[in-house]
Amino acid sequence: MQQEVHLRIRPSEAADDNSLRRLAAEACAVQPTQVSGVQVLRRSLDARGRQAWYQVKLQVFIDEPFHPAPPYKLQLPDVTAAARQAVVVGAGPAGLFAALRLIELGIRPIVLERGKDVRARRRDLAAMNKEGIVNPESNYCFGEGGAGTYSDGKLYTRSTKRGDVQRILDILVQYGADERIRYEAHPHIGTNKLPHIITAIRDAINEAGGQVLFEKKLTDFTVEKGRLTRVHTADGDTLPADAVVLATGHSARDIFHLLHDKGLAIEFKPFALGVRIEHPQALIDQGQYHCDLRPEWLPPAAYSLVQQVDGKGVFSFCMCPGGIIAPAATAPGEVVVNGWSPSKRNNPYANSGIVVNVEDKDVTKYSKQGPLAGLAFQQEVEQKAFAAGGGKLVAPAQRVVDFALNKTSVDLPDCSYLPGIHSADLRSVLPTFVHTALQQAFREFGKKIRGYYSNDAVVVATESRTSSPVRIPRGNDTLAHPQVENLYPCAEGAGYAGGIVSAAMDGERVATQIAAVLQGK
Repeated sequence: MQQEVHLRIRPSEAADDNSLRRLAAEACAVQPTQVSGVQVLRRSLDARGRQAWYQVKLQVFIDEPFHPAPPYKLQLPDVTAAARQAVVVGAGPAGLFAALRLIELGIRPIVLERGKDVRARRRDLAAMNKEGIVNPESNYCFGEGGAGTYSDGKLYTRSTKRGDVQRILDILVQYGADERIRYEAHPHIGTNKLPHIITAIRDAINEAGGQVLFEKKLTDFTVEKGRLTRVHTADGDTLPADAVVLATGHSARDIFHLLHDKGLAIEFKPFALGVRIEHPQALIDQGQYHCDLRPEWLPPAAYSLVQQVDGKGVFSFCMCPGGIIAPAATAPGEVVVNGWSPSKRNNPYANSGIVVNVEDKDVTKYSKQGPLAGLAFQQEVEQKAFAAGGGKLVAPAQRVVDFALNKTSVDLPDCSYLPGIHSADLRSVLPTFVHTALQQAFREFGKKIRGYYSNDAVVVATESRTSSPVRIPRGNDTLAHPQVENLYPCAEGAGYAGGIVSAAMDGERVATQIAAVLQGK
């Protein structure tokens, strides 16, 4: 017999298999000896009160062998000789999962990635961190795996209606992710683990007859009678295509310009911009867990904060417990910061983006740029951050209370951002409406988490790549661009997803539509 139960248990009990089995037996009104095994189906931490609790959903096996149902496993046919071929532009989560789905449905994918493979990409990241040198084609945003590979690997998504979340998680586990991501409410892989998973996915695509090509930057394409017939790359290659998936990510500004220059519709999309804040992790632990020292069975504390200030939403973004602030610029002369955590989340700092909503009314200064106005706004702030930092990707920063009081900090605390930080008045970097909204929000956040509003914390500018400031339109049913019937804008760069799982689901959705169209002819 099997029985599903829901328990509310202490973290120390959740960490102990014997306690978990005993509590499961009590919930099922049986003896512990009758329980042959317990499968965790869902687990979430509730730390809102002074006592933290885990909410756990369990499948309990009673008086029968413990044989949990096996997870979904992707089976890939050989598509080497497939009749149809699709070009996938971008090897981030959307592009890679689109390629896997195309193979599954019998279509051969050719994946074009402007950057390098994960191993070679590391050298360019080291040059950013140590020397402040940006390779515009290989950085934290561009390269195998996309921005997510070296930006944490958070898998939480609210986009549950856009696809099968569990399928995405199962595939990630199949290619090397920890099985705990299947049941954690806020699953996380870790930047140290993601490269191996991405490499395994690439190998699977190649072994099934697809191709993943690196340093293949899309520079142009040919459209004839409303169909995209060929794509052109920077090295002079021309590839034919039955369909093209455009999964280039939120930072491929050249792609937005290319579409605009060719007269294809694009639109301004609201986004968010602000700073990244860093605290000692111990301070966040104390504030969230209401204790002086975090017990070993509790994970490093996270937080999610939101505040309305004069009609503007201010919210935390990509919160990284035990994390590191990283340089995410994609061109020389700009400073962009992002955050990531290793799988153990064991660094001494906690960081998060704190950002302000940017709407079309906020970018009227750039109205001559048309749908690229948000892009121009974003880029100008990043260039101001570079100037205020003094070069070599050094980022301008202030202590939090100093920021709120318009005081340039006399000195700065230690910070995980490796290129370094420089004391500056961030009014010289941030638009006024962003700066004043953040000032008020930090005061309010200090009322929600003890110690948050403190000069032990530092704000670092600028967090500006939360999502794309451009949307590439597509049909609700066809998923294709309204002017090019076989061009499929996809995921975060097209304005339809945000984060690894939602991007992967959108990649699968587009691939499924392509297969239906191509194989239906």
